[in-house]
Amino acid sequence: MTARLAVFLSGSGRTLVNLVQKIKTGDVPAEIVLVVASRPCAGVERAKELGLDVHVVSGDLTAQEVETILTEAHADFAILAGYLRLIGVPACYRGKIVNIHPALLPKFGGKGLFGDRVHQAVLDAGVKVTGATVHVCDDRYDTGPILAQALCDVKEGDTAQTLAKRVFALECELYPRVIRTLIEESEAPTQTTKTPEPLTPPLSRGQRE
Repeated sequence: MTARLAVFLSGSGRTLVNLVQKIKTGDVPAEIVLVVASRPCAGVERAKELGLDVHVVSGDLTAQEVETILTEAHADFAILAGYLRLIGVPACYRGKIVNIHPALLPKFGGKGLFGDRVHQAVLDAGVKVTGATVHVCDDRYDTGPILAQALCDVKEGDTAQTLAKRVFALECELYPRVIRTLIEESEAPTQTTKTPEPLTPPLSRGQRE
């Protein structure tokens, strides 16, 4: 099936651009039918440049608002791509709304932990390994079932910026792979209430330099 995706973002739109590229190369059997931004941002301009339908909807979104947005767009999945607001999950889209987080959940997640803040928290904690996590969304920040993770080393001398660059490289491969798997395993495009099982293997190590 060719899935219809709605992408939600709040920032630069890099994840959106990467997903568009993966769709064009055939790595993800999908089309992006809608982009929702929580605020005016670079991602809005990038979406427009890509010829995508984009709307700015500020504030947290209730489950009813999300259901209206997705059903009107006839979207099969919602893909959170650097979306910073809390999103309600309607019953008819349970298991169909996913997010990627730039750390290894359940650690280093929650409200306010995004962007360089996450990577600085990782550095401050002194951990040796970090990575990216794709998870199903629930009604809280970063707490839904984990679908897959990719790992990389934290190097001596790393800054939040150097770590962010390495983790984003993982995200660019991990997220499209998980989205593709979700699409391929989906039997009913919009009306399922089943939460997907974690991918096998759930944990994969990225390139370690």
